[in-house]
Amino acid sequence: MKRSLVQFRNSRLRGFIRKHEKYVPILFFIGGFIFDTLTLGRIDRLYDLSVLCLHMTSLTITLYLYNLADDGKWNNTLLERFREYYPLAIQFFFGGLSSAYVIYYSRSVSMSKTVFFLIILLVLLFANEILKKRISNKYLQFSVYFFISFTFFTFMIPVLIKEMSPDIFILSGLISLISTLALIAIIYRASPSTRSEIHLGKLMGIVISIYLIINLFYFFRLIPPVPLALSNGIVAHQVKVENNNYLVTYETDEWYVFWRKHRLKFIQKPNEDVYVFSSIFAPTSLKKSVFHRWKWYNDATQEWEIIEDIGYDITGGRDGGYRGYTYKNNLVEGLWKVEVLTQEELVLGIIDFEVITSVTLQPKRLIQKIF
Repeated sequence: MKRSLVQFRNSRLRGFIRKHEKYVPILFFIGGFIFDTLTLGRIDRLYDLSVLCLHMTSLTITLYLYNLADDGKWNNTLLERFREYYPLAIQFFFGGLSSAYVIYYSRSVSMSKTVFFLIILLVLLFANEILKKRISNKYLQFSVYFFISFTFFTFMIPVLIKEMSPDIFILSGLISLISTLALIAIIYRASPSTRSEIHLGKLMGIVISIYLIINLFYFFRLIPPVPLALSNGIVAHQVKVENNNYLVTYETDEWYVFWRKHRLKFIQKPNEDVYVFSSIFAPTSLKKSVFHRWKWYNDATQEWEIIEDIGYDITGGRDGGYRGYTYKNNLVEGLWKVEVLTQEELVLGIIDFEVITSVTLQPKRLIQKIF
């Protein structure tokens, strides 16, 4: 009876998959994305580390099983029964691992630093929809796998060794590159159908090109230095520290400007101090030096001038991010920005504002918040 019930359920699931064959893979991709969005929180939690490692391991194994299934390797075995579900599992793990990057950087206030990944994610979704063979297209399949693997290792390795730097980023990328090329080589050798479908040199060239492009974006500061993230960046009228709490007084923007806490136009009284408060998320025990680079836009030269670099150290482990602030007195009127940088000058975020000096004007929507 139990066996009949299982067969019935499996037949209904197979029927549903076959009926909605066009849409099921992308639903599983989105399902994996949503699953991790609802369950993941901190990259340094044991649960998060376990889920991501399980996803990555399962994805690798499923890719191997899926690519050898067309060669009849699993005929007359238990693995043959699940053949129809392999591409769906691959999509689920792709979605789950993709979401991890977005989740951990959704806390960053510098959206310009995360939009690179989001664009790639949209491209992958678009490619998945228009390609006739979808995930069975091996060039797309292994390209996505390498991109996912790259982001996985660039998060995981700094968390495990409690250190981050450009050298660690390069090392993480190399581990991902070598492991991906090794998987391709193993499948290529074991699968005659794979050998007939792809040109090995072309596929490896695509993977290596993706590796070089991601590194190029990293060193041109177009993606943030993983796994750090800027949780808050606020230009403020006053910052006080009381009982290990930071009391930040600042002007708020209109209600519909939900993506930024502070008002861009900063009303400064003569000789008033201007504060910039930032909180930076870092995994537990990961230590790093950061600094605020104060810049003023010179209308005469139409260039940004560096006014001063002020640094401080951070130690990870706090949910709200490691807090700190810098300040300057009696700023010149005009456009200002404070870049939050690592010691290697990789950008965590940028805090923009315009200074307006006035005796009569009053700050708008002034609030005090505890961080």
